[in-house]
Amino acid sequence: MSVPRIRTGLAAVLAAVTLVAASPAAPALAANPYERGPAPTTSSIEASRGSFAIAQTTVARSAVSGFGGGTIYYPTSTASGTFGAIAISPGFTASQSSVSWLGPRLASQGFVIITIDTLSTLDQPAARGTQLLAALDYLTRTSSVRTRIDATRLGVMGHSMGGGGSLSASVSRPALQAAIPLTPWHGTKNWSSDRVPTLIIGAENDTVASVSAHSEPFYTSLPSTLDKAYLELNNASHSAPTSTNVTVAKYSISWLKRFVDNDTRYEQFLCPAPSGSAIQEYRDTCPHS
Repeated sequence: MSVPRIRTGLAAVLAAVTLVAASPAAPALAANPYERGPAPTTSSIEASRGSFAIAQTTVARSAVSGFGGGTIYYPTSTASGTFGAIAISPGFTASQSSVSWLGPRLASQGFVIITIDTLSTLDQPAARGTQLLAALDYLTRTSSVRTRIDATRLGVMGHSMGGGGSLSASVSRPALQAAIPLTPWHGTKNWSSDRVPTLIIGAENDTVASVSAHSEPFYTSLPSTLDKAYLELNNASHSAPTSTNVTVAKYSISWLKRFVDNDTRYEQFLCPAPSGSAIQEYRDTCPHS
């Protein structure tokens, strides 16, 4: 995978000045100020809960505009600093309940998560992408948890047409740090203008959004210079990401940590290419694979 995005600004300048001024015996500053939580292990990213205690709050449809409300899951302590935030959309005809399992699982790893309801369960992918961005704007600007969030570290996820929506959102807002389309469906097949690090998770036995017609063309069309990966779930159906799935969680956590938090401690789970009975196929742009 390519070198992590470089953050600039006052914090980076101060860090550079400190390092230059320090004597050889002075301790080095942390290489990445966005690391949250202990060093990861296979067990820690496969666990049903991470190291952060979490809480949740309901967002009423009537209290927001641009999306249909949802549920926010967030770490209760800010002792380690602010967190990256992720918006997650359900698929065609579905409500947020179809992706709700991801909320506490990801939040407990050190993220603020909002699972959304869409304005209509019949909304198409582009509309779901717009709503994912509206949910992120709500999170960072007016929500009750806005002070817990670093608005420069945001990502999107979604299932089916919600996954297609995450691709649309990425093209609309290239400043996003990560996208994870889950068994995605979209009428557009070419995503060569996408600049957001993207992990596409497809399912071998998907008859709704077959990997040959959706996930694989999406992945192939993404720029070869982009940090991208394609994971195909072995012997799995279109609905595999809508209930607890260790493989989906494990690699989603690793991708979000790596690109939203710039946490290279999670690189080990993505490079070299992972394998196992749950994975039918894995492709990436990792230089070590």
